[in-house]
Amino acid sequence: MPSQGQVTKAQLEVSETIFSMAVALNGCGYNAGLENSLPLRQTVRAEVQQAVAKSPEAATLQAALCQFQLEHKPADVSRDISQYISLAIDLGPPPDFTPTLVDADLPPDAAHVQGFAPLLQKFYAAAGLHDIWHKHHAEYESQVTRFHNVVADALTGTDLYLKLPFSGYAGRRFVIYLEPMLSPGQVNSRNYGDNYFIVVSPGRDDSPDALRVTEIRHTYLHSVLDPLAMTHTTSLKRLEPLAELIKTAPLDQSYQYDFGLLVNESLIRAIEARTLLAGKSNAAARDEYVQHYMQEGFILTRYFYEALGPFEKESMGMKNAYGNLLYNISLDTERKRLHDLVFAAKATPEVVVTSKPGHREERLLDIAEQQLASGDAEGAKKLALQVLNNRNTSEDQGRAMFIMARAAAVTGDMPTARAYFDRAASAAHDPRTLAWSHIYLGRILDLQGSRDAALDHYRAALSAGDPTPDTRTAAEKGLAAPYQPPARAPR
Repeated sequence: MPSQGQVTKAQLEVSETIFSMAVALNGCGYNAGLENSLPLRQTVRAEVQQAVAKSPEAATLQAALCQFQLEHKPADVSRDISQYISLAIDLGPPPDFTPTLVDADLPPDAAHVQGFAPLLQKFYAAAGLHDIWHKHHAEYESQVTRFHNVVADALTGTDLYLKLPFSGYAGRRFVIYLEPMLSPGQVNSRNYGDNYFIVVSPGRDDSPDALRVTEIRHTYLHSVLDPLAMTHTTSLKRLEPLAELIKTAPLDQSYQYDFGLLVNESLIRAIEARTLLAGKSNAAARDEYVQHYMQEGFILTRYFYEALGPFEKESMGMKNAYGNLLYNISLDTERKRLHDLVFAAKATPEVVVTSKPGHREERLLDIAEQQLASGDAEGAKKLALQVLNNRNTSEDQGRAMFIMARAAAVTGDMPTARAYFDRAASAAHDPRTLAWSHIYLGRILDLQGSRDAALDHYRAALSAGDPTPDTRTAAEKGLAAPYQPPARAPR
């Protein structure tokens, strides 16, 4: 974002790649929001059609693009345009439009329309899209200037509320693309790894609503809070029993697989209630807003809304307060709070679509854990092997090895179990997985009569960083006396 007196962690940009994608969609009957779009959209549409009319090659390619779109309509037609914007975010600059992610990491919606890119590359050249882009580039840049302060004010205000430093975070990007060729009513927000992108179209008026600033702020909150969840996996694991309470909620299944997503969405909705609806006169409106999202299934919104009151009076910033907010959640209190809650019939679509590499693998390992708990060791082993054999995943391989080790132990294959526990202890990122890998290794070595080596593993478990009581108890018990397996009940 150009510096104009305020510095934020966001980049407000325009993109020739997204422009080219939007132009192609407009040429195939994409007319949504035309009446509220800038006059620039109609001007560009007319110029592109003039170019197509003069070039038989461009006309043929446009027909091929439109036929492709017709053949790749999703079951939910409201997601038709968004899948192409998802693809455009991944594509490099023209004229090559080279994907930046490997195929295995491409978001599912973008992968569905991946074949659109080669056609777009040829159409871009045949229709002379670069010349049209160059002609209107100054008008595009004027929109960056037009909305700079609106966006800066919104994000700076968010930083002030969360008490965050105004400097950015190394290796992380938050990019807002302005694209007048799209409908002003459409928002496309994506999370790829540590990067967050949102594509919006400026409307005709100059109010904040002309740029969907509420959705921009929502995406920005995700970019700030989602990384914090990654550093508090143990605390989030403690809260997972609450996932049982959202089974009948109208939420996307991703919230069932990854409870951390639900925790952060609840926190974000609570922040929005306290900031967007600030003021004593809005107390009823804030309460209604919180209750609305509780009924959609974001069951910790009320807790966070109440907990943010003391946070606002303290000097501690969200980066340090986040762990305390999680620690103070009482499972019993939240269960009682939800006892009489009636869920809504459907939920508001989430603004941010998460497309992080490894998400599929994370789900596979969740299912593997469930199969192992139910006694299906072979099924758990097969799923864990799928993750280990995927070289493109960023999922914690240590967790997959830990599951493999436990599956081997259940079937009595102790040499394999020891080998995988060893590998898990070397590869695990999560403190709990690391600690229990050492505990199991200590127990195996105790059973084999290698007491000194077993003690080293129990000590390593205590220093792994997992604060949960069962971990500490198991490690200290191992230090106090050699492990003895529990006696089997007589048949």
